[in-house]
Amino acid sequence: MAAPPAIPAARFGERLEAAQGRVAERGLAALLVGVGPDLRYLTGYRAMPLERLTMLVVPRTGPYRLVVPRLERTPAGRSPAGEAGLVEIVAWDETDDAHALVASFVNATAADGASPARVAVSDTLWALHVLRLQAELPNAVMELGSTVTSDLRIVKDEAEIAFLRAAAEAADRVIGQIAAGRLIGRTEHDVAIEVRDRLIAEGHDDADFAIVASGPNSASTHHEASDRVIAAGEPIVLDIGGPLGGYCSDITRMVWVTGGNPANGPDAEFRRIFDLVRDAASEATSAARPGVAAERVDAVARGIIEAGGYGERFIHRTGHGIGLEGHEEPYVVAGNPTPLRAGMAFSIEPGIYLDGRYGVRLEDIVVCTADGPVALNRAPLDLLVVDG
Repeated sequence: MAAPPAIPAARFGERLEAAQGRVAERGLAALLVGVGPDLRYLTGYRAMPLERLTMLVVPRTGPYRLVVPRLERTPAGRSPAGEAGLVEIVAWDETDDAHALVASFVNATAADGASPARVAVSDTLWALHVLRLQAELPNAVMELGSTVTSDLRIVKDEAEIAFLRAAAEAADRVIGQIAAGRLIGRTEHDVAIEVRDRLIAEGHDDADFAIVASGPNSASTHHEASDRVIAAGEPIVLDIGGPLGGYCSDITRMVWVTGGNPANGPDAEFRRIFDLVRDAASEATSAARPGVAAERVDAVARGIIEAGGYGERFIHRTGHGIGLEGHEEPYVVAGNPTPLRAGMAFSIEPGIYLDGRYGVRLEDIVVCTADGPVALNRAPLDLLVVDG
């Protein structure tokens, strides 16, 4: 399946306008966006993370400026927002003070505002840049940029969902390919390399993670693939994902390898916890409808596992939002009353972990729509019992 067409430049113009509107509504002087997903969301520019400052300045009023090192002028200009003339590219030379340059733009838009100026900066902006900006704007009050950008990014449009669907279906295919291939006698690390290669072959830009957790390692939620050799008669957690067109996949499926001997099949307790996790995943997905609080979806999954007697073994949230980042809002977790809205995309991934023995996790990416939840992953949630 080919990747969806690129997001049109006009959409970046709409996003910039929406961000500027939020800056004004919140009484901010400006939003300062460094390298990362917010910059890519607003401009389409996938900038290199450097000690040299790259920063989008979205003022309360006036033009948008993308401040970049001179040596990055060409790729910045080729970004969708740059090519469409939506942002003014301001290049600075090696001997210039880029932070002072950004501060001058902030001061210009803050001159007619209340004192001190309030400025929102990217949540993940390096301390190197934050401290230098604070030195140039000593009277400014700095806030998290997510107060502006999160509400914009949390609801995906049709083009974004198309990328998420393409990423999910590509990851589905990789799960099927790995489960159908040889596993017994190989190390987790070797299988993880194959996962990464196959994700890229299926169209991913990169492979961010490839959790291959066999036997007792399957009880470790974020296990790093090791030199452990996979053997017959044990489960494997496959939790894989990465970006395709910038938008992320994330899927988890369970494989059990028998070596061709039915006597090496899953034991009764494994079957029990697998069924609980599958039921929790299915019911939580069904509950993910517009207006339902994110914490309610978590409670549905957790309630099923608690009723089965394994509540203490479900040690993480039920899910996380997904988009340009693998983990973003909304978080499907107790204490988050955020109502789900059509266009929100998130994982549903309950799990049960029995230390020293084995664990089970199942994960789909789900989109909340006006008509109810839609799972983007199409690979069945069934336990994949294979010869291996």
